[in-house]
Amino acid sequence: MTETTRERATAPEDLARLFVERANAGDAEGLAELYAPDAVLAYPPGSSTVGRDAIRAVLERMLEHTTEPFRLEEAMPTVRYGDLALTSTRPADNTGGRVQVARRRPDGTWLRIMDRPEVRAPGRDGG
Repeated sequence: MTETTRERATAPEDLARLFVERANAGDAEGLAELYAPDAVLAYPPGSSTVGRDAIRAVLERMLEHTTEPFRLEEAMPTVRYGDLALTSTRPADNTGGRVQVARRRPDGTWLRIMDRPEVRAPGRDGG
């Protein structure tokens, strides 16, 4: 499948749903397409992965080690500023949150430009 045949995010909130669907399908290439070519992923913890190709490689390794299905988490209200959006979710275990910045493209679709999938609550794991 190519990027043109996969569903695109028409709202920043779509990105979380599409991530869960593609992760559960084991589609690392589709996951990487949710990120801008120059995006930054703060994963693995304590490091930064820059660029869609590097992000795809990290996501491939993540999927290889995933044993439980991904679940869509509770979304926090999106904060928008022009073509930028701050999205976040609260994990079911309430250990912190996940935060992403998305950018609207000229065609009106959205891609992640920054992703911090693990933000720990204060007092937990050095947070």
